[in-house]
Amino acid sequence: MSLPVAHVHDPVANPFNGTDLSPEQVREVEAEILELKREKDAVILAHNYQLPEIQGLADVVGDSLQLAIEAQKVPQSTIVFCGVHFMAESAKVLNPAKTVLLPNLSAGCSLADSISAESLEDWKERYPGYAVVTYVNSTAEVKALSDICCTSANAASVVRSLPEKKILFTPDRNLGAWVKSKVPEKEVVVYDGACPIHDVLRSASVEKVHGERPGAIVIAHPECRADVLELADEVCSTTGMTAAVARHPGAKTFIVATEHGILTGLKKRYPDKEFVVADGCLGCRMHCPYMKMIDLVMVRDALRRGKHAIEVPPDVAAGARRALERMIAVPRDA
Repeated sequence: MSLPVAHVHDPVANPFNGTDLSPEQVREVEAEILELKREKDAVILAHNYQLPEIQGLADVVGDSLQLAIEAQKVPQSTIVFCGVHFMAESAKVLNPAKTVLLPNLSAGCSLADSISAESLEDWKERYPGYAVVTYVNSTAEVKALSDICCTSANAASVVRSLPEKKILFTPDRNLGAWVKSKVPEKEVVVYDGACPIHDVLRSASVEKVHGERPGAIVIAHPECRADVLELADEVCSTTGMTAAVARHPGAKTFIVATEHGILTGLKKRYPDKEFVVADGCLGCRMHCPYMKMIDLVMVRDALRRGKHAIEVPPDVAAGARRALERMIAVPRDA
């Protein structure tokens, strides 16, 4: 059977499906991936926002913190990272002896692009004596200039863990503002970056969706704006959302304020619950095209050809590894 080559799909025309394969072709590609995994001694790690077929095939599905931890635990010599570039880069930094493959090099991150090493250096000069806490959604170069990294799962705990009272938080202004509200005893100066997928959501959209589903529980990611977080019953990371649902056993409907890919895992875990994206349009606005750039054919091709291997310069990797390892040592908030 002739199979199509790897390709990037139009996220507007077809936002919920990553391949144009027939069911028979899907089964064939999946079987080949499983065989290649054994042959290449490989493991597949996937973020919660990935396409359903990628999540279904992955050995581990989780948020940034969970995947960073799992990347260090897996015994395989090759990691196929189904996420975006900074995630694969972090996996390589934490596992320099392993091969880390990113099936599509175009899978970037707008938030990570919002700060450069140069701009962070300038910022540090403006605020001497401040500890730098950098969200994991950043490049290795930026991590290397930071005192510690954090994820949305442990950001407040990371800031609390530091002896310094003055903190520079970069690059997400919404997550930084949320942390600032949780750790009022410290002076937190927040960089002006944002995830456009979360930042686009407004409270009016959440209120409209909630008005159509009275009694629904609202769960929001802390990358959302403050007006959205004020409406939320739970504010937590993507993995934390699974636990949040369990804390409301009597609720039937949950309004989820994050990228719509999270619904794949939530529906699988709680098939008797209804999950609705908070933007009110089936996730069309809360849709990250970068997170949907990896499909089954690309995973197969990555394993077949060893593409695309992530490399990080040793001096950069050393600094980034220190910041990441300090992050991993801090327990998660949610």
